Amino acid sequence: MNFIEKYLAKAAGLETVTAGQEIRCKVDLVAAHDVTGPMAIQQFEQIGIDHVFDPHKVVMVIDHIFPAATVQAKTMHWILKDFAQKYGITLYDKGQGVIHQVLSESHRLQPGQILVGADSHTCTAGGYGVIAIPVGSTELAAAMATGTIDLEVPPVVEVHMTGQIKPYVSGKDIVLTLIKRFGVDGLTDKAVIFTGQGIAGISIEERMTICNMGIEMGAMIACFSEEAKANCVAESVELSLNEIVAVAACPHSPANVRPVAELGDVAVTQVVVGSCTNGRLNDIEKVVNVLKYHKVHPDVNLLIIPASKNIVDSMEEAGWCRILRDAGAVIANPGCGPCFGAHQGLGTERDVIVSTTNRNFPGRMGHRTANIYLTSPATAAETAVRGKITSPGTLSQWGVI
Repeated sequence: MNFIEKYLAKAAGLETVTAGQEIRCKVDLVAAHDVTGPMAIQQFEQIGIDHVFDPHKVVMVIDHIFPAATVQAKTMHWILKDFAQKYGITLYDKGQGVIHQVLSESHRLQPGQILVGADSHTCTAGGYGVIAIPVGSTELAAAMATGTIDLEVPPVVEVHMTGQIKPYVSGKDIVLTLIKRFGVDGLTDKAVIFTGQGIAGISIEERMTICNMGIEMGAMIACFSEEAKANCVAESVELSLNEIVAVAACPHSPANVRPVAELGDVAVTQVVVGSCTNGRLNDIEKVVNVLKYHKVHPDVNLLIIPASKNIVDSMEEAGWCRILRDAGAVIANPGCGPCFGAHQGLGTERDVIVSTTNRNFPGRMGHRTANIYLTSPATAAETAVRGKITSPGTLSQWGVI
């Protein structure tokens, strides 16, 4: 068995499992947010029981529309608050951050443990070795009630990484390169496991970025393993990190990936750095390192949306907030921001947006014809300064950072 099958078998109380086998697994943590939580709560109440399986293992986070931008959003917040008070679960309702970052900071599971989340980017936790499974509201309700999940063991595809990434290249460039290779549905109903000598040079934060976008290839599970080579996989793909360059997912698909250097002078109106994909300290530090020496281009709005309050606290302690604001950036409260098109920086048909988020489908961040390019924080930072999509390291080559 490979890493994923080994821990699915353990959670199911079985000695072995194989792809295609139907199993029932015990879960170690169940999570939802203010968009998916209310639907799961409605389903849970229809089950007709008076308790969750373990209040300490059920977490809900208000992050998608906080502060509430509409009356409907506030109503959804109240549904979560009432549920938390009634059943004694943990609720984060004071702007503590995006669910996936909050879980990594305050409820971090150990490698091989099982996380079930009502969000498609639950797989973020695979960056620190967790078997993280995104589910719908009905499945989440059942997990809250029983502490188990029924699933079919997925075929596992191995991405075996060798070599070392170049300067100015990051986990975002790696995962976008993989999405181009597999397409947006190439791993549907499969799991992907990252192995090999190359992963040693990839930080946990960058691994979280890579796993976060596993779902953009269709993968139901994305996970890093310290194994040199995975056993018993359906397919193994070699990825030489030495060959990865800075790339961008162009409108209107995460799989429409091209090297940044080939895009030419694409003028932009807004740059967004943040989200569960790239809103961590290591991401924002890349922006700070550029804005220490430069101002944001006058035609660009630069929005910084940290993934958690803890990250904001660290930014303030390091003096980063002053640097960013003095350079012309706007720092928003921790949360999802404009990533899924609800509030805080939406685009019109006139906007060209460079974003470190995870999706660029039509209408994802506002108007259906707004052009959204997905890039790494390093690319986004230099783009914000020059006002056009720019390869990271360009300003350094000019001797100005």
